[in-house]
Amino acid sequence: MTVAETISSGDKPRDLAQDWPLELFDVLKAAGIHQMSYVPDAGHSTLIRLFNADPEIKTNVLTTEEEGIAIATGAWLGGQRSVVLMQSSGVGNCINMLSLPVQTRTPLLMLVTMRGEWAEFNPWQVPIGQATEASLKAIGVTVMRAETGEDLVEIVSQAAVMAFDADQQIAVLIGQRLLDKKKW
Repeated sequence: MTVAETISSGDKPRDLAQDWPLELFDVLKAAGIHQMSYVPDAGHSTLIRLFNADPEIKTNVLTTEEEGIAIATGAWLGGQRSVVLMQSSGVGNCINMLSLPVQTRTPLLMLVTMRGEWAEFNPWQVPIGQATEASLKAIGVTVMRAETGEDLVEIVSQAAVMAFDADQQIAVLIGQRLLDKKKW
């Protein structure tokens, strides 16, 4: 039984509108993820707790997101698959470091929770939120976007195949509506 299954609600099928982090955790484990790097983020909080609770996963708390790109590259060179979790504001911190996996064709899988979109209350999040997709594409990263839990699970499953089997650098953008309105 997976960590996510122990948290899940019995034998009922998961409601991906709410339980997408549980399903996503299972998808990432099935894809062979053994390392996860993150800057703490409310949008990723359930997924972070699941990874931290799994003794088979090495988790890395980052001081800045570009460290996650280097860790993911090192994990691959050491024979392990990794995922980097960040917020769209962290993408701006990573642009230069993303040249490493792009130029070396090292597999990279990033899950990016979006800010600066629907129901955003913080004006400082808007510029990078609007520039995230274009910035990633400009540096050579393939971008996929999910707006529903069902789409997110399917997209991440395929993104993992593209990253690790085809040596691609993939960012999956998780729309702010899926994360719900931030409450402070």
